[in-house]
This record gives sequence, structure tokens and C-alpha cells, in this order.
Amino acid sequence: MSSPDAAAPEFRGGLAVHPLAVGVGMRSGAMASAIVQAVRVMAGGAVIGCLATVDRRAREPELVAAAAELGVPLAVFTAAELAAVTVPNPSPRAAEAIGTPSVAEAAALLASGSDQLVGAKQVIGGITVAAAVIRR
Repeated sequence: MSSPDAAAPEFRGGLAVHPLAVGVGMRSGAMASAIVQAVRVMAGGAVIGCLATVDRRAREPELVAAAAELGVPLAVFTAAELAAVTVPNPSPRAAEAIGTPSVAEAAALLASGSDQLVGAKQVIGGITVAAAVIRR
């Protein structure tokens, strides 16, 4: 594992140079506006490179609409892929419900190619988000 500063985004003019992968965990039926708001709060003005989530949410119309509104692709991972990622804030409830102890944190890490988060899991307006700097 790299040093704690290795995942810290490089800033120029107050904005991150490298885009962020923002992991999104949500219940079915979440509204696009809530997803977009949570993602923007998590990103804090940094460039958003992609949204990432579990495969069972990939066709949720509101998540697809949120990605389109943000102008970013949606990276999708199976529950097994997400479960293989070590995260700082696992959820026994998520593990029981969908087979992985993390969606937002694990998806952000997998989509970014990083092993460290710059934004740990937060629940904003009912949407769980986490972020990692894209290193690919």
C-alpha cells in the first residue's frame, strides 16, 4: 500500500488536476437530482471522471440520467468484484442485502485504479457516495 499522501489529489487553482471516480450506492428508485447533488457535494468542485456502482443498479433510469447530466460514463462492477476490495467502512447490512460489504467505496476504488479514497463513504440526501482519484 502506498503512503497516505499518495492518493491525495494534486490541486492547481483550487481544483483537482486528476478526475475523480465517484462510487454511488443507492436504493432503487432514487431520484437523479439527489444522485447529482450527492456526487457534486462529494467531488467538492473537482472534475468528475466517472460514476461507479454495482451491476444491479446499472440500468436504473435515474442513475443513468444522473451520469448523463454530469457528462460522465458509468462504471459497473459485480457484487463479487466489489466484495474483493478492502474498504475502510464496510457495511454488514449491504453485505447481507447484495453480497458485498461496500458499493460506493469499493466501486470508487475499482473505477479509479487506486487503493486509497480521497472521500470516504458519506450518505448525502439518501445517496451513499465515496471518491478516489483516477490513476489510470
